[in-house]
Amino acid sequence: MYMKGYGFMLLCFFLGTNFCIGQRIEGLKKMDMDYIHLFTSFDDQEASTISELELDLQRIKNIPGIGRADLMFDSISQDYVFTIKEVTTLLPIVNFGGITDNYWYKLGLSDYNLFGQGKNVSIHYQNNNGRHSGQLYYRDPYLIGNRWGYSLDLNTWSSEEPLFFEEGIVNYDFNYKNIGGSVIRNFGIHRMLELGANYFVESYEKSERQPLEMPPGPVSLIQPKLLINTSYESNFVDYHFFFLSGSHWKATMQNVYNLDEKDLFHILQLQYKNYIKFGKIGNLAMRLRFALSTNNYSPFAPFVIDSYVNIRGVGNRIDRGTGQAIFNIEYRHTLLSRYPFGIQVVVFSDLGSWRNPGGELSELVDIESVRHFVGGGFRFVYQQIFGATFRIDYGVDIYDLSQRGFVIGLGQYF
Repeated sequence: MYMKGYGFMLLCFFLGTNFCIGQRIEGLKKMDMDYIHLFTSFDDQEASTISELELDLQRIKNIPGIGRADLMFDSISQDYVFTIKEVTTLLPIVNFGGITDNYWYKLGLSDYNLFGQGKNVSIHYQNNNGRHSGQLYYRDPYLIGNRWGYSLDLNTWSSEEPLFFEEGIVNYDFNYKNIGGSVIRNFGIHRMLELGANYFVESYEKSERQPLEMPPGPVSLIQPKLLINTSYESNFVDYHFFFLSGSHWKATMQNVYNLDEKDLFHILQLQYKNYIKFGKIGNLAMRLRFALSTNNYSPFAPFVIDSYVNIRGVGNRIDRGTGQAIFNIEYRHTLLSRYPFGIQVVVFSDLGSWRNPGGELSELVDIESVRHFVGGGFRFVYQQIFGATFRIDYGVDIYDLSQRGFVIGLGQYF
């Protein structure tokens, strides 16, 4: 006979938190039991304290592929039972959006829990105003126990790039082709160090459409490069159905070597995300991203200022810089939460700025460098499918009211 475990937990509390009990997991279909044990403090035949079981319950809820988890007490066997309900993790990738003269869409397929072992595979095609891009990505974060993992990445990107010369703006057709991989070292289940290497080629060719009669700059340019990437992240985000709480931060250092010009380039990126849950209906989400690079005066600066980064995924790239500061904040208010469905209304602010090549850090707070989109939207959630949140947003640039548009996609923005 099963019953909710809270009454028995109260009894165990008075007996002392070191009072040990048995436990087991039920409801698994696709999930691998050994994979779940990577995140918990118990094995099937071992006993655990009440405090450990409460912590394990939240850890199980955080596993991709777990839609719901409850802790029940079996009064017959005198065991605690983790009752798990899995969700579908094989998902289509469908995103599209646009502002005036800039439209894009992305189609693909992904699985966040391949073989029930937390492996991540995805493939997608993206069209940016008739330009073709795509990616094939595979990630196994727990190849050898819970300490080591790896990833492989193959992708291509194509877009129109406005580059800035003293004479004015020159439009280039930009193509990027990349192959890379990484080695992952896990420190428990919350912290991770990743070391990767990529070989990529960037090519630029002057577009036919130009704002200047005699545009300066090379007709074409091809730059093969080698990148060494080191990142460290700490993830303490807890999942409560479609609500989030906790924080996540990531630091990334990239060292880029230009094989033709024989020079070395450095990029530092810092990102922090925080989620605050208000009762049963409110969720505040915040993301701060700050990045700096070697401050060379060059129209081919590394940080792209585009609506794909700071304005919810719409538009071609509109500027480049050697520094970037982005702050996103949105409040998600729940109108309906009846498992497995949920509806949220969202209001958001997306603020971004950049430092021009060779410029000063003060440019990051210069009003002329700032783009600020505000808006609102809706989220329609189906909790039987992992990440199945249908997102629709409408935003407008408060400094340029002509820049406005809808963004429709799957998944929360961040």
